[in-house]
Amino acid sequence: MTRKPRILVTRRWPEAVERVLAERFDASFNASDIAMDSAALVQALRSFDAVLPTVSDRLGASLFEDKDIRAKILGNFGVGYNHIDIAAAEARGIVVTNTPGVLTDCTADIAMSLLLTVARRAGEGEREVRSGQWMGWRPTHLIGTKVTGKTLGIIGFGRIGKAMAKRCHFGFDMDVVFYNRSKIDIAEASRLGARQLETVEEVLAAADFVSLHCPGGGGNRHLINAQRLAMMKPEAFLINTARGDVVDEIALVEALETGVIRGAGLDVFEVEPTVPERLRVLDNVVLLPHLGSATEETRTAMGMKVVENVTAFFEGRPPPDRVA
Repeated sequence: MTRKPRILVTRRWPEAVERVLAERFDASFNASDIAMDSAALVQALRSFDAVLPTVSDRLGASLFEDKDIRAKILGNFGVGYNHIDIAAAEARGIVVTNTPGVLTDCTADIAMSLLLTVARRAGEGEREVRSGQWMGWRPTHLIGTKVTGKTLGIIGFGRIGKAMAKRCHFGFDMDVVFYNRSKIDIAEASRLGARQLETVEEVLAAADFVSLHCPGGGGNRHLINAQRLAMMKPEAFLINTARGDVVDEIALVEALETGVIRGAGLDVFEVEPTVPERLRVLDNVVLLPHLGSATEETRTAMGMKVVENVTAFFEGRPPPDRVA
């Protein structure tokens, strides 16, 4: 590389990653750490050789219509990329990469945290103690649901789905059933105490806890809708650490309000950072601000994945995590 490529990092990243980016590239950083609007993103595509977006950046088809686009690669910070119109980027010859493999354990940990928190009503209890309203121990206070020995249903049996199965089966002696679009080797599933079912509906009907680990966008948008929520047990819980659009948020609110299901644990939402008030006021849902990968180790590893991809691209090598 004779001239350092100009790159824009759309949000603040871990300091160690920003330092490497500044050394290797002519790097600009979003010092305010406020999400960029469409006009700013269009200008970025015009002005930089590479744009490094995150899930908070909406890169729809209209952003790629500008005839003066300069960017040749989008180094996405994250595994999911349904916030990018991949077809529109490809049509303009723009490469897109992601960061798989490094956030598996931390995302599964958050899913497990949500499951335990909503089942044992820990969020309600924590708010009660902080508000000074706790009246002391009593036999009928905040009765929750036992986790050990229950049935976990997983939708999407990729890296994170498998990590969740491992935690639940070996840590909590749970039976695990799952749906995956492709067939999983029976021996591989058995090693995790899991059994593949033929349809999403079968998993929903069998599970005490349903955990979502499938990609967002496309055919998975509103995969969990009113009809499918009604197939779950009334005492069941829904856990979502995948993508917000996998769940029809309005249908979920209505299911939680009317007792169609008992509760939910959510780390992702349809239109982040907006969370509907009807959802925020419910006690039978635990809400987290997209913390799935939020550990120092994982976020740094994600950033270094982007560094590797963008470096490879500008050195004329195939980016290791190219998705388009």
